[in-house]
Amino acid sequence: MNSASISSEQLVFLPGNPQISVVLRRSRRSKRLSLRISRIKGLVTLSLPISCPLTQAKSFLIEKEPWIRKNLIALPTNIQVCVGTQLLYRGNKFTIRMGQGKKVIPEVSNLIVPGPQSMISSRTKVFLKLQARQALRASTDFYAEALGRPYGKLTLRDTISRWGSCSSAGNINYSWRLIMAPSDVLNYVCAHEAAHLVEMNHSPKFWSVVEQLFPNYDQQRNWLKVNGENLHSYKF
Repeated sequence: MNSASISSEQLVFLPGNPQISVVLRRSRRSKRLSLRISRIKGLVTLSLPISCPLTQAKSFLIEKEPWIRKNLIALPTNIQVCVGTQLLYRGNKFTIRMGQGKKVIPEVSNLIVPGPQSMISSRTKVFLKLQARQALRASTDFYAEALGRPYGKLTLRDTISRWGSCSSAGNINYSWRLIMAPSDVLNYVCAHEAAHLVEMNHSPKFWSVVEQLFPNYDQQRNWLKVNGENLHSYKF
């Protein structure tokens, strides 16, 4: 097949048990074949130069198949949220129990979620997002006020690549899953994004602002690096 007829992105399959789907992504910026596996979604992507023949890409995948399968097996296991699930909330594990009434209630080491069972997952998610909005709003207000810099909109999303972001207009986005992390980790992310209201970069000046707002932040930053992907393993 002529490489000119191949689309910029296409799906190919490695046979075997199980069959593995691989996204081929052609880019003018790619100078060589580059293989990547998303630890969150388990998506296998092969980036390759525009001119690379499809046969070469497939041969490369066959050569790397043992590595691909080994890394897919090592991916974190997805956890379906339901009655009996141990869920992280503010850095602690809570076991989901079905209860009565209308509100989700944290109780010692249990999270009491009103039934029916078919609604446990969605009601838990709504609870987490509500708690996240309150905690992230309060923390962001605190650090923005400390800097004397107002911010714009605060938006919650289920982002994968970033825990937070700040636009040039001062709008701040967060992953609502931060409510599962310890409170000091959530506060570090808020300090980080508030610092962007002063420095829209990651220069030494930016990190000095973060240090001013949240001294000795390395432990919280490392917690996200080590444990962050576990927060994405919960499926609602």
